[in-house]
Amino acid sequence: MDILIVGLYSYFLGSIPFGLIYAKLAGLGDVRNIGSGNIGATNVLRTGNKKVAALTLLCDIAKGSLAVFITLNFFPKLILLSSVVVYLGHIFPVWLKFKGGKGVATFIGAIVILNYVLSLIFLISWAIVAKIFKISSLSAIVAFLITFVATVFLYENDLILVMSFFTAFSIFTHRENIKKIISGEESKIKTK
Repeated sequence: MDILIVGLYSYFLGSIPFGLIYAKLAGLGDVRNIGSGNIGATNVLRTGNKKVAALTLLCDIAKGSLAVFITLNFFPKLILLSSVVVYLGHIFPVWLKFKGGKGVATFIGAIVILNYVLSLIFLISWAIVAKIFKISSLSAIVAFLITFVATVFLYENDLILVMSFFTAFSIFTHRENIKKIISGEESKIKTK
């Protein structure tokens, strides 16, 4: 029964499409019809509205943190399951015919509660790659890979298994971005 409860609230929280909601409320239209068609903060930024993109980023992080925080306090043995399900909820929201975002911000929110050391490794790696290359998808992929390697050296089997899932799944969700990176067509992060 606990597994069902954790799965339901983790999925529900993960599936809230903040990017879509905030873009519509701000009069920016359906964010799925611009850029990558994604509901995440990076695509919301392509509308040109930094405030809405920042709000989307914060709320996508918060929903990952909230799900895992609740689990930590009430069902601590299921914390890894909660982190995976909230992440998958963002990627496959039932409300949007299972077509959501890439899950990076929601992962960040989950990993901050799950393991602050790994969250720092991820964020620092992401920031360094983003500063050098100015490509969000490349930054995410490299950060996942570095965090996975760090997990292998620093932690035990369960956390290694979960990070291997996140890393492999992130590569899967970024497969179109990887093609664009290779061909030199991937969009850069807009800073102005």
